Amino acid sequence: MIDIITMLATHWISIIGIVIGGICIAVGVHFVPVGGAPAAMAQATGIGTGTVQLAAGSGLTGLLAAGYMYKTLSAAGAVGISEVILICATGAVGAMIMMTTTMIVGNWVYIYGVGVPPASAKVEYDPITKNSQAPYVAPGTVGQGMPTVCFVSGTIGGLLGGLGGSLVYCMLMWVNGDPAISSIFAIGVFLVNAVLPSYNIQGTIEGFHDPKFKRVPKAIVACFIASLLCGIIAVMIPGTAMFGGI
Repeated sequence: MIDIITMLATHWISIIGIVIGGICIAVGVHFVPVGGAPAAMAQATGIGTGTVQLAAGSGLTGLLAAGYMYKTLSAAGAVGISEVILICATGAVGAMIMMTTTMIVGNWVYIYGVGVPPASAKVEYDPITKNSQAPYVAPGTVGQGMPTVCFVSGTIGGLLGGLGGSLVYCMLMWVNGDPAISSIFAIGVFLVNAVLPSYNIQGTIEGFHDPKFKRVPKAIVACFIASLLCGIIAVMIPGTAMFGGI
């Protein structure tokens, strides 16, 4: 019992970092325009897949970029706060590139393949461009494609997701120094904080202009608790018999 308390006291900074990273992931999920099956049939705005799949895709891309940067910086010396900032920035950019590429290709399919203009039915005017949306929404649908506001929102979501995932990875590397174990746990923490918001969203969301975005505080509370538990477990694992040699 004393060893566990000592371990938690030693790695409290890592636990806090994991919690912050988990919350960033949870908030980022709400920014990403998710349309699910309706979007795949051009009957709703957003990307035609689920929140967890999109979050996992951007998160894994961000982790790959962050892992490469961590390896590069660690080869030159110890990884401190300034290096963590660079690593998180790299992961954020990697996730943003993945998310923006997905949205661009999706819009190509909607515009040139299906033949519909990107338009939102949740707002009368696009908050970014101020363009009217109603004339371009196909009858019987709730919008289609990724209009400008959805694209901007998705880019922010990718940034937050990549930032959070990279921060979790860095904190785990501080604890055990093993890239494989850190990656596995970072992916696990990412998925936990992607699944919980998906229940909060309950289907589709367009982005920060969607009324469902107001549910973010509930997701923050849930993911704070989940990330705290994940952080405590993560810092305790190197002391167990199974991973005692890490």
